[in-house]
Amino acid sequence: MKKETNVLGKKIKKARLELSNGIVLEGRAIGASVSVSGEMVFNTGMLGYSEAMTDPSYLGQILVFSFCLIGNYGIPAPKGGDFFNAKGHESNSIKTQGIIVSDIFGGCHHHDGGISLEQWMIENNVPGIAGIDTRYLVQMIREEGNLSGRIIPEGAPKTKINRFEFLEKFTDDEYVDPSKYNLMPSVSTKEIQKFGAGKKKVAVIDCGAKLNISRMLVDRGCEVYLLPWDTDFSKIDVDGWLISNGPGDPQNTGNLVERVRKDVLGSGKPVLGICLGHQILSLASGANTRRLPHGHRSHNQPVFSLPEKRAYMSSQNHRYAVEKKTIQPGWELWFVNANDDSVEGLKHKTKPMMSVQFHPEASSGPNDTSWIMDKFIDLIKNK
Repeated sequence: MKKETNVLGKKIKKARLELSNGIVLEGRAIGASVSVSGEMVFNTGMLGYSEAMTDPSYLGQILVFSFCLIGNYGIPAPKGGDFFNAKGHESNSIKTQGIIVSDIFGGCHHHDGGISLEQWMIENNVPGIAGIDTRYLVQMIREEGNLSGRIIPEGAPKTKINRFEFLEKFTDDEYVDPSKYNLMPSVSTKEIQKFGAGKKKVAVIDCGAKLNISRMLVDRGCEVYLLPWDTDFSKIDVDGWLISNGPGDPQNTGNLVERVRKDVLGSGKPVLGICLGHQILSLASGANTRRLPHGHRSHNQPVFSLPEKRAYMSSQNHRYAVEKKTIQPGWELWFVNANDDSVEGLKHKTKPMMSVQFHPEASSGPNDTSWIMDKFIDLIKNK
C-alpha cells in the first residue's frame, strides 16, 4: 500500500489546533514540526501571504488565511545588494507563530525565483495546519473577540516554543496572549540604520516597521534613520518623525508613549503615526485606546476622510483603536471606519502632526492612501 506524502515528498502527518474556547480542530501538518501558541487572527487577502507573514505586526499571532488556496505563486527569493530585499518581504524573517490554511500549493512560480511556501516555513521553523475550514474559523474568531490557540503537530517535540524574545516557551495548559507582553524588544532594530541619501532626514521609530515604509520614504527623496524603540529621541536631529506600525497593546510599550510626548511631539517637527504608531501618538496627545470587539484585518477596509469628504479602501491589521470621546482639544478626527465608525486617523489643528490607523504603505493591499506619505513629505518641506 502506497504511503500518502505531501508536496515535499514527506509522509503526511496530522496536526491539532487547540483553541482557548475548548474547541479542537484537526488537519494535516505543514511546515516545521514544532508546537506553538499565540493569538488567533485572520487575513482575508487572496494574495500577499508572504508580506503578511513577514509583517512584524503579526508577532506572536497564529494567522488564519480565509482564502481557499495559499502559496499559489511561492515565495520570492530575497535579493542582495540593499537592505530592502525583494518585494514580498516586509522583514527579514517570518514573524507569525504559525499559519492555518484551507489548502496550500507546493510549488513556486514567481518571476524572481524562490521556493515554495512550505519549504520557507520549514527553513524559518514555523508550523502550520492545512485542511481546516478557515472561513468557519474566521467566523469563530470574530464571534469570540479574544481567542488564542495552539498548533500541535503529530510527533512534535514535547517542548513547546515561542519563537521570539517576549516568551521562551509555554506549557501544555497555557495559551499565549502576546498583548500581555511588551513586544517592542522583539521586533525593533537593535541599532540605528541609515537608508537613502536625500536632502530631508526622517527618523522612523521602529515599533515593528514594515520595510515598505522606508522604501516609500527613500523613493520620495528622504534620508531615513531607522531607530530602536528605546533610543534617546532628544539626541536625534531630523526634519521629521514617523512612528511605525507594530504588534501588541499600545499601552504595554514601556515608557515609549512618555518619550514620544516629550521629545517627538515636543520637537515641533512634522510627525506621522501609522497603525500602532497612530495609537502611540494618540496616547502621547492625551487620548485613550481600547480593545476592539472585532479587529480590522483585511485589504479592503473602507475609511472615510472627514476634511476631504472622500472614501478610500485601506489595508488594516489591528485589534486596538483610539477612543473617540477622549480626543484632546487641538486635535480633530481625520478618518473614521465606514463599517463601525471607529477612529482611523487624527490631525492636529495647528501643528504638523497626523496619524492613521490603516497602512498607507500597504504591501500588500490597495494603494488608495499612499498620498498620505506625500502629504507627510510636503509638511517636512514646508516646515
